[in-house]
Amino acid sequence: MKQNFVKKVTNWGNFPVVTKKIKAEDSLTKIKEFLSENNEVIARGNGRCYGDASLAENIFSTKRLNKFIAFDRINGIIECESGVLLSEILEVTVKQGYFLSVTPGTKYITVGGAIASDVHGKNHHSEGCFSEHVLSFQLMVENGDVLHCSKEENTDRFWATIGGMGLTGIILSAKFKLKNIETAYIRQERIKAENLDEIFKLFDESEGWTYNVAWIDCLQRGKSIGRSILMRGEHAFRQQLPASLAENPLHIKRSAQPTVPFFLPGFVLNNLTVKLFNLLYFTKQNKKKVENYVDYESFFYPLDIVNEWNRIYGKSGFIQYQMVIPKENGREGMQKILKTIANSGNGSFLAVLKLFGKNNPEAYNSFPLEGYTLALDFKVNAKLSSLVKELDDIVEEYGGRIYLSKDSMSKPSLTNYLKNVNSPKFVSLQHKRIINNS
Repeated sequence: MKQNFVKKVTNWGNFPVVTKKIKAEDSLTKIKEFLSENNEVIARGNGRCYGDASLAENIFSTKRLNKFIAFDRINGIIECESGVLLSEILEVTVKQGYFLSVTPGTKYITVGGAIASDVHGKNHHSEGCFSEHVLSFQLMVENGDVLHCSKEENTDRFWATIGGMGLTGIILSAKFKLKNIETAYIRQERIKAENLDEIFKLFDESEGWTYNVAWIDCLQRGKSIGRSILMRGEHAFRQQLPASLAENPLHIKRSAQPTVPFFLPGFVLNNLTVKLFNLLYFTKQNKKKVENYVDYESFFYPLDIVNEWNRIYGKSGFIQYQMVIPKENGREGMQKILKTIANSGNGSFLAVLKLFGKNNPEAYNSFPLEGYTLALDFKVNAKLSSLVKELDDIVEEYGGRIYLSKDSMSKPSLTNYLKNVNSPKFVSLQHKRIINNS
C-alpha cells in the first residue's frame, strides 16, 4: 500500500500555500521510481526561496541528500550532496580557513538550490555568481539517467541547469571551490548616504572592495529619496584584528538566537511602523562613517540571527520583489521605483540595494545583469498586486528583469528569460504560470 505524501507546502514568504505531493529519498533507485511514476516534478531544497519557486504538482525534496562526500583541504574544494545546507558547509570549513566564494543573504539554503538559482551575494561585482566557482555536479535527467556535468562534459546541461530553477533535472551532488580566509571576521565600513545620488557615488567609489551592499529607506521623498547606509567589507587578516579576537581568529562567539514564536497580527506591520523602523535604523548610526570588525554571520546573515523571522509578516505572508536595472538606466529607474513605492504606502523595511558587475555570458539563465538590483519585502495585502504591476512596468521600461527565485506575481515578459530548460517531466508552478500567461 502506497503512503500518501500529499501535504500543504509553501516557501519562506508563506505565500502562496499549496497542497501537493512531496517526497524525500536518498536512494537513486527510489528517486528514479519517483520520476517514472510522476510528471510535473520539481526538486526542492530547504524552502528558503520565495514565491512559487520549487513548487509543482509533485515535489522531490532533497533534504535526505545531506551527506558530505569529500573535502580537499589543500586546494579548498568540497564535494557534497545537493541537500547539504550552506550553514553545514560553513561549520566544517571556516575552522579550516575556508569560506564560501559566493553566498546569498541566508546560510539556510541547499547547495542544489544555490546552483538552480545561481545565487549571488554582496560580491557579484568582484567574484560573480555561485556558478563561477562550481566545478561539476551530478544531474538526474528525465529518463532517470545520471549525467556528470561540468564546463568540459555535458556542457549544454551544465549551463542550462545553472540558474535553470530545477527545470533540467534533479541535482544530486556538486563539487565547488571555496576561498581562503585567515579569520572568521570582516573588516567593515558603514557609510551613511543622504540620497540616491550619494549612494550611487559611494558604490562607484567602492568597486575596489570585495563586498558592497546598502540598506535603503524606500519611503523617503524629495531630496531624501534613496537615503541609505552602505556596508562594505573585506575578510580581515589576523594581524588586523583586536587582540581579543586574534587569539582564536577562526572561531566566533554565538549567543542564543531569539525566535518569533507565532505569526504576528496583521496590523503590526503598517506604513507607520515601517517608517519608524527606517528612521531608527538610519539615526542609530550617529556618525557619517563607522569602521569596525564583525563576525561573518553578522555581516552576511543578519536575518538568520532571528529564527522564524518570516512570521512578523503575519499569516497572509509576504513576497520579496527583486529586480535588476541596467547600469546606464539605474539612477533614473531606481528613482522612479522608489517614488512609486513611497506613493503606494506599501513600505518595506528590508530593502537592499546592490551593484552587479558583468555576468558570465555562458551562464545565460542567471538573473544578474550589469546594473543595480533592489530587493524589497512586501506584506501580502489587497493593494500589493497593483503595486507589483506598476513596478513591473517600470522595470520593463528600463530594460530590467525579475529574479525568478523571488517571483510570484510579476508579468511573464520579465520572468521568461530561461533557455534550454523545457521538459515535460520537470515543471514548476512558476514556469506553468509564466508559460500560460505569455
